[in-house]
Amino acid sequence: MRLERLNSNRIKIYVTFDDLFERGLTKEDIWKDSIKWQYFFHEMLEEVNDLFDMEIHGSVAVEIFSMKAQGMVMILTISENEISDEDEDILSDGFLEMQVSVEETIDILYEFKDIEDVINVIKQLHSNGYVGGSLYNMDEIYYLYFSTISSDKEEQIIAILSEYGECSLKSIYVIEEYGITVQKDSAIQTLNSFF
Repeated sequence: MRLERLNSNRIKIYVTFDDLFERGLTKEDIWKDSIKWQYFFHEMLEEVNDLFDMEIHGSVAVEIFSMKAQGMVMILTISENEISDEDEDILSDGFLEMQVSVEETIDILYEFKDIEDVINVIKQLHSNGYVGGSLYNMDEIYYLYFSTISSDKEEQIIAILSEYGECSLKSIYVIEEYGITVQKDSAIQTLNSFF
C-alpha cells in the first residue's frame, strides 16, 4: 500500500490486490461495502493520520479506480467543513460519513525506469505471442500501454509486465498529452524487430 498526499485534504492510496488478499478481502467486498472493507478503510485512515498527521473529521469522499489485475487507486477527500455538536458526538463514537464512488479501468499501463527493461519486456511479450501496445516516454520514464487485451490473456501479460516494471498511477491521457509517443499501437513488433 502506497500513500501520497495530494493537497491539504486529499490523499491518494494505491492498494494492490495482494494487499487486499493479505487482509482477507476481495474486490467484491468493496462493491458490497462489507464489514471487512469498513475495518480495512478505518485502518487506512489511521495510517493516513499517522503518516501525514491529519485529523480526519466529518465526511470523507472516496473515489475508487480499479485497475484490472494491478490493484486500485483510492482518492480520499476529507471534508474541511465546520463540525456541529451533533456531528462531534457521532464522530466520537467512531463513525464517519463516507461517500464512495467506484470506477473500473479497462486499460493496462506499466512504467519502466530504463530502456533496457522495456526491451526485455518487449522480447518476453513477443516470445509469448503478444502483439500491439503503445510506448511513450515522459519525464525520463517509459510507459507501455495496452487498451484491448482479452480477459484470458490479461493475467499472463500483467505477470510479464510486473517482472520488469510496475503499474503506473498516471493517466494515459496525461501521458499522451504531455509525453512523447515512441511507438503507437505496434510497440511489441516494432521494438522487437530493432532489438
